[in-house]
Parts: sequence; C-alpha cells; structure tokens
Amino acid sequence: MNDRATPRWSLILSIAAGSVSAAASVVGLLAPSLVYGRETEALQLAAAAQDWVGLVVACPLVLVLAVRRPVRGSTPHLVWLGGLAFLAYNAAIYCTAVRFGPLFVPWVAVLGTAVWAFVGGWVEHGRALVRRRALGWATVVVAAVFGGLWLTEIVGDLAAGRGSTSAGTWDVPTNPVHVLDLALFLPAAAASGVLLLRGRPVGHVAAPVAVVWMALTCVPIVVTPVVATVWGVTAPWAVVPPVGGLLLVLCLLGVRAVRPGRHDGGTTEAGDTADRDELVS
Repeated sequence: MNDRATPRWSLILSIAAGSVSAAASVVGLLAPSLVYGRETEALQLAAAAQDWVGLVVACPLVLVLAVRRPVRGSTPHLVWLGGLAFLAYNAAIYCTAVRFGPLFVPWVAVLGTAVWAFVGGWVEHGRALVRRRALGWATVVVAAVFGGLWLTEIVGDLAAGRGSTSAGTWDVPTNPVHVLDLALFLPAAAASGVLLLRGRPVGHVAAPVAVVWMALTCVPIVVTPVVATVWGVTAPWAVVPPVGGLLLVLCLLGVRAVRPGRHDGGTTEAGDTADRDELVS
C-alpha cells in the first residue's frame, strides 16, 4: 500500500465516528426533551446549535473525506483531521456537560473513535506546504485571546468566591469548554502555530488542522442566536459580529495558506524544503 495513504483502519473509525455522531444529532434534534429535557435553556440552545452544525457540516465533511481516502499531508487530509478534532471535542463536552441519558454511550463511542481515528491519521512528519507567517500567527493569537478570556472569567469568579459563571448558565459543576480548551486544545493550537513559524515539519500539518478545528468551533456560536430566535427566546446576537468575523478570517487564511496540487508524492525532500523556504513570507 502507498505509504502516504491514510491507514484504512483510521478511515473506518472516522466513518464510525461521523455516522454515530450524525445519528446522535438527529435524535437530539427530533427528541430534545428526551435528551436535553433536564438541562438549562442555555445548554439546550448550545446543544441544538452543536447538533445542527454536526449534522449539516462536520459529520458530512468527515464522512465524505474519509470515503475519498485522502493522501496524508494533502489539503483534504488536513481538513479531515480538523473535522475529527471537532467531533472529539464536541463529544467530550456532551459526555461531561449533559446529564446521563440515552445518548451517553453513543457520545462516548464518538469520542473514542474520533480520537483514535485522529491518532491513526496523524502525519508524524508534515508533508503539507503552507504559507507560514499568517497562519502561524493566527493560531497563536486566537489561542491566546480565547485563553485570556477563559482565564479572566475563572480568576474573576475565584476572586469573588463564587462558582463558575458560565458553568452556572449550564447548571454544571465546571465549564467543560474551559477544561478542554485550557488543558488541551488551545495549547496545542498555539504550539502548532509556533512550530509552523519556526519551519518545523510537524507545524505544516498541525497548524492547518488547528485552524479547521477553530473555524468549526466558531460555527455553533454563530448558529446559536438563530436557534434561539426560532425558539422564541432571547437571542445572543452580540456574539455574531466578532465570532463571525473570526470565522471568516480563519476560513480565508486556511484557503490561502494551503497550496493545492503539491501532494502527488512526486516531490523530493530537498524540493519540499526549498518550497517551504519559498513560502516563509
């Protein structure tokens, strides 16, 4: 088998993750009282937005790209990895924030299969050629901004001697988004940007994946006010301009950064190095 082909077992796991996640989203949307009936209105809105984005965007993206069997290091492969990161991230939030119920086992299954599919599909030595500077700085800056926002809330709540403000709106002990972002995803995104700026091969893969994940996580935030409006409740439209603007910037940077047509396996290591040097600016 071509050593640049994505492992078959990783593709099978990703198809399982996308399929189960899509099915869970359908159940959540068709029977919200069964799945989210014991949650606060804020969490129900967030979950509905996540379900719509998962069903319409993330799951089809992962499934279609998995069926295409993307070549490692190619643009479809990087987008596929970013989609898997999004599925794992959402499943982890569902598993920890939503009360135990009929979708607990499917969410755990999505978390496990998405993580292991990601591990199997990861490129140890990056082969993707991307424009370093803008994409690298974007991952570092966005990670720093969100990390600062989360820490501002956390420190403020601790100083005031109260529970987590954002966790309170969901009626959960702690905010799982803060846990996942501060412990894993934001440090990984920032590190990927630094590695890309320094020209390390792994950064050429990690940074585009981080940008795909960041862009996908912005979509449910933008969709939430739409769901709230449909439900006839107060819609948080104020978040749409900044998050929507960030989503647009990330998409533009991602499209511009990854060079298409360079992943046919015919380039030499020296040629790849020369191309990377050419893309520093």
